[in-house]
Amino acid sequence: MVDEAPEPALEERARRIIETTIELAEQGGFEAVRLRDVAAHAGVALGTLYRRFKSKEDLLVGALELETRAMEERVRQRPPKGDTPAERIMGFFVMATRGMLRRPNLSRAMLRASAVGEPALASRVGVFHDLMQRMIVGALRGRPIQPGEPPMTDRERLLGDVLSQIWFAVMIGWASGLQTQASIHERMRASVELVLDDPHQGT
Repeated sequence: MVDEAPEPALEERARRIIETTIELAEQGGFEAVRLRDVAAHAGVALGTLYRRFKSKEDLLVGALELETRAMEERVRQRPPKGDTPAERIMGFFVMATRGMLRRPNLSRAMLRASAVGEPALASRVGVFHDLMQRMIVGALRGRPIQPGEPPMTDRERLLGDVLSQIWFAVMIGWASGLQTQASIHERMRASVELVLDDPHQGT
């Protein structure tokens, strides 16, 4: 894990391809993302798309990164509130979950692609978890992490990583029909309290 997640290196055409992927997935889910259709709708040659993205999973993981960076910006503008670390972290997860459930077709497609386990996509899925970790630790500290601030402590890093992985697993359960919005919140609240040990302790 790194304290500074790399900035997205998306040239204009690549960003257009990802945005088209998001539009198609939002309309029809995972099966609606076909590389030929993405290229046509994005106005690029299929060969151009293949030079940047190797599969629909690659496209959808790119979409997940773009969406998560957008969420990070929203969190910077409106950090989760609360008097305790547990309240702030839960506020963040409520925000993140609502954002995912607002566009269920897209979210299920992105989660499916991220959980496929392709080694070639591991580093890009790792960027998603790094971004989540940073936002969780920001909620723990009570303010978004800014460039130049002290690096995460080992405890902060572990806490952020564990809670990110739990939320991801719970969201996979939702994508599979095993969780509802209410049960996601219940499981995350219990997880936050367990991981923090004392929901009223400071950082």
